[in-house]
Amino acid sequence: MPFKKNAPEEKVNKKGGGVPGHKGHGRRTHTEESADQVIHQDVGDECPDCHGPLTLKEVRNRTVIESTPTKPAHILYRRAVRECAHCHRVFRAKPPCVLPKSLYGNQLTAQIAVMHYFHGITMGRITEMTGISLGTVIDVFHRLGRYFEPLMEAPVKHADETGGRNDGQNGYARLFCTITLGIFLFKNTRSSLVPKGIFGSECLPGVLVADRYNGYNKLPLKIQYCYAHLLRDVEKLAKDSPDDKEVARFTGALIPLTAQAMHLHSQDISDKEYYRKAGKLKKEIMKICRSPAHHLGIRAFQDIFAAHEDRLFHWVADRRVPAHNNQAERDLRPTVIARKVSFGSSSDAGAQTRSVLMSVLHTLNKRRGAQSLESVFKEILDQLARNPEVDLGPLVLRPLPNPR
Repeated sequence: MPFKKNAPEEKVNKKGGGVPGHKGHGRRTHTEESADQVIHQDVGDECPDCHGPLTLKEVRNRTVIESTPTKPAHILYRRAVRECAHCHRVFRAKPPCVLPKSLYGNQLTAQIAVMHYFHGITMGRITEMTGISLGTVIDVFHRLGRYFEPLMEAPVKHADETGGRNDGQNGYARLFCTITLGIFLFKNTRSSLVPKGIFGSECLPGVLVADRYNGYNKLPLKIQYCYAHLLRDVEKLAKDSPDDKEVARFTGALIPLTAQAMHLHSQDISDKEYYRKAGKLKKEIMKICRSPAHHLGIRAFQDIFAAHEDRLFHWVADRRVPAHNNQAERDLRPTVIARKVSFGSSSDAGAQTRSVLMSVLHTLNKRRGAQSLESVFKEILDQLARNPEVDLGPLVLRPLPNPR
């Protein structure tokens, strides 16, 4: 590994490996009690070369981690049906882990739902892995969507959207989320009626962090514009006018200030220090945006800060509000990746099912704690199997795990 000429001598001569005296972290072995399966192997009783008898010297263990087949197991439930001798009421045993009138168990249902709607594995690949036909997989997903569709109303704090496809037409994938909740909507329109349908018309508490899309501006809550979008636009202005000295002065002053504003949210400092730095950054930014300018591109950015000052500095007054929309960007990234390996939804019903199940699974992932997402979703399906009238809201919006 090459080092710079000014690297310290101790760094150049430092050897790799663990600190002397510290316990190593090599490959761990299993015992018969901890192993899932123990397989005994032998080489026989006779030497393959001279045909003499072989005597046992020792038995050595070798730990191997192997995957299990993904093909579904066929299970036959022999359900007893009993009748009361007095009231003649009939009781039938119910399979514990399968939804009413469903052919596929909850473990398999949860597995393929997480594979497709959370990890972005295509339906074609799922059919190859499980042997279930494509039409059956789609029917399973539609049925799950109908169970969870009533849960599609909840408060939000971040919003973002990206392009998508539905029935061969261009559309939009929208995300509304908090750190504990995610709501996905797949629509063919970018109309402001979509976010209005989520937020309603009554005034809401909190701050919505979003880009400068006009559809959010009339929502009944405070809005914080994302500085990352502004920063990209300012950098583009500098790139488009590399020889303009006025543009160079403006962008050279504004770019580091917007970057500092975004990084301030994650700094490990006291509240007093945070608000002192935030107030100072706001003054410096507004000073730049109020200074005289002749370049039309500079004046366009100055107009944004002058006309929308009430939507640009909520992070100054409340430390909980970030100056960026990274939460929504991170949560939406799997959808963007899935879009590259699939062709979107093939119908409006498929888009609605995708909206419901992605919202449920991504919300559960934020609240699952140490459990796997698949096991958490299966637990909910098991409760639904035991009681089809169960209230799914408290199961999906489960209490957050205690912080460690």
